[in-house]
Amino acid sequence: MIKKSILLAVTAFFLVINAFSQTKPAGLSGDLIIFHAGSLSVPLKEVAAAFNKKYPNVKVLMESAGSVASARKITDLNRPCDILASSDYGVIDNMLIPKYADWNIKFVSNELAIVFHDQSHFSKEINSKNWYNLLLKKEVLFGRADPNADPCGYRTVMTLQLAEKYYKKPGLAKQFQEKDQNNIRPKEVDLLALLESNSLDYIFLYRSVAIQHQLKYIVLPDEINLKNPAMASLYAAVSTEINGKEPGKKDVVKGEPMIYGVTMLNNAPNKPAAIAFLQFLLSKEEGMKIMEKNGQPSVIPMQTANYDKIPAELKAFVKK
Repeated sequence: MIKKSILLAVTAFFLVINAFSQTKPAGLSGDLIIFHAGSLSVPLKEVAAAFNKKYPNVKVLMESAGSVASARKITDLNRPCDILASSDYGVIDNMLIPKYADWNIKFVSNELAIVFHDQSHFSKEINSKNWYNLLLKKEVLFGRADPNADPCGYRTVMTLQLAEKYYKKPGLAKQFQEKDQNNIRPKEVDLLALLESNSLDYIFLYRSVAIQHQLKYIVLPDEINLKNPAMASLYAAVSTEINGKEPGKKDVVKGEPMIYGVTMLNNAPNKPAAIAFLQFLLSKEEGMKIMEKNGQPSVIPMQTANYDKIPAELKAFVKK
């Protein structure tokens, strides 16, 4: 009788455990589609791997492109997508809200740097004071991202405008924009292969990407690197045009500190998994720890204009 009671108790125990294991990830299965900026490729891959240890039944499908190009996959091509993570929160505000998304959470920052390798021309002598003279030399080849496809592209243009003022070199931005136009690519990480194959000497790139790929880089002054929130008014003095939402139209982008944004699409195919992933990504001890290790400091929590529309599970990561 005792043995039978023990057997029944053990059986009941395992039935409870089995039931719990089956119900715990309820709704957290299937594909989770994430479109993201190229500069987020490395950290988001790590975040997804850590997320899958917690939720193994979710298949995270990530697709990298310039942030503007990523948004256009949704607005122009009607591609299914659960989450969009942009290197410029303004892309979400201007291209997705309110038709395709209701809210936007600002989560990490970055800064622009000049990245190079040991074989780059003048690699031994370049610094934050002479880079603009060296990159304009005929024998030096540099690359930058396309402003119409990637925030890194238009941020590069604005950094050059700020450099013109900071170094008191009239015409500097125009000189840079007219040189090496064959080396413009759709997104900043496309330039990495050209740099690593020695096809280019220098590229304008986010500092975080240089850190992630263990590349050498020049740290630019805060007055021009679009990093420092305290210099927002200085950055706002420059602007550039990019292709607008409609053919033939242009949008004006103003300089501002680099802040990344993330949102869930209104018609997200897998909203339960998307909410869980965003909770994981934005958590200080989980996703944000990975982001900061990869050179992208957290800015959580920041104010948002769409506080009332943010899901209750994510309100802890923003300010009203």
